[in-house]
Amino acid sequence: MSEHPVDDLYDAEPSHEISPEVSAIVSSEKMDRTEKPLRIALLSYRSAPHVGGQGIYVDYLSRALVERGHKVDVISGPPYPQLAQNVGLIKLASLDLYAQPHNGHRALRPKHLLSPTDTYEYFGHLSGKFVEPYTFGQRAKAYLKRHSNDYDLIIDNQSLGKGLLGIQRLGLPLLGVIHHPITRDLKLALEAAETSGMRWLISRWYSFHRMQIRTARKIESIITPSEATKADIVAEFGLEPDQLHVVPLGVDQTAFKPQPHIKRLPKRIVTTASADVPLKGLSVLLDAYASLREQISDIELIVVGKLRDGPTREKLENLGLADVIQFRSGLSRQELAELFCSATVVVTPSLYEGFGLPCAEAMCCATPVIATDGGALPEVVGDAGIIVEKGDPRALAEAILEVVGSPQRQKAMAEASHRRGVQRFSWSKIVPELEPIFDKVIAAACSR
Repeated sequence: MSEHPVDDLYDAEPSHEISPEVSAIVSSEKMDRTEKPLRIALLSYRSAPHVGGQGIYVDYLSRALVERGHKVDVISGPPYPQLAQNVGLIKLASLDLYAQPHNGHRALRPKHLLSPTDTYEYFGHLSGKFVEPYTFGQRAKAYLKRHSNDYDLIIDNQSLGKGLLGIQRLGLPLLGVIHHPITRDLKLALEAAETSGMRWLISRWYSFHRMQIRTARKIESIITPSEATKADIVAEFGLEPDQLHVVPLGVDQTAFKPQPHIKRLPKRIVTTASADVPLKGLSVLLDAYASLREQISDIELIVVGKLRDGPTREKLENLGLADVIQFRSGLSRQELAELFCSATVVVTPSLYEGFGLPCAEAMCCATPVIATDGGALPEVVGDAGIIVEKGDPRALAEAILEVVGSPQRQKAMAEASHRRGVQRFSWSKIVPELEPIFDKVIAAACSR
């Protein structure tokens, strides 16, 4: 799941009603929980679905926790999330500089100088740093200091700001969530940079990773979505293995499900990728697609994401694909599911994923999937899809050709995808895995 604040993965517009499928399952499970319902604050510094997978996670998790009987407030900075009606939303206003004209460089007002946090946010942003995790942490600490009696548990959605340690010192039970170590994004971005000046800018923008590492080391319990991510966090953040609990992500299976009325097209490839984030591997898929068109001239590629001026647009021009490939953004959750259901195959070409939520969503739609061996993707796909080596356009093209050329292979993969998706990625099964971790964190805080 990406932390880039200005990269669209896809725009999800969740329903404001609790899903009947999940409700039916969880209502029976709710009675089995002997502990009292918890009052939970879910912290997230950027939470709108269009800023990446973390916003989708906030919506999914908060819904599932409420379904289970807990009371949840999402405490968020802008852009704010779209939540179910019975999930609370507490807005912690920031300067929101990325949304301002001229990239926020003219946003400073005298009143902001009265706030150390606002002042730091402005001048840090002006100097090329990404400071929102830090400033959100400071604002969340101030809010929870005033409302410390309102919550039994605080869950942080990978902000990992220094302010979390202040929240922990208040005696509040704190549980962290790390979707993947941001150091992976930094390394891949540096490798893709073409000039020393660009590498300097990237290093400065990602400098918040040092704060995240220091903070994570002092949080006693952290959830992460895969064994691969756990190993990477231990190696790159220096955490102890017993700090980390592996709990997979779930999928909204009322939206992402087989839809027999939608015709599956015979030569359609779909991928979800932020266009100019090296970690997502779109450049590799473009090379693979260019070679496929030499064999199948009418093969189709749809990218769920927004095309901006930059390396991807330049590559499309160089490959002669600028008017061939479709980019779609602003899709609702239902529209994305329908697109997956229309695809011959959904491809995740990422160089690294801490989980790979779009891949899991496609599987729940009974769509064949191809993914790389980057990070946790093999754990998500299992034996239901095809895994190829990351960064290898030839291997990717061969795998796509194998699926597109065989209706029998498509049928077998579709059945395997759906079976694994239903078994592995249901929130009604995942939340009961989380609750013993909640109890452990609360017990540890009470004993201090």
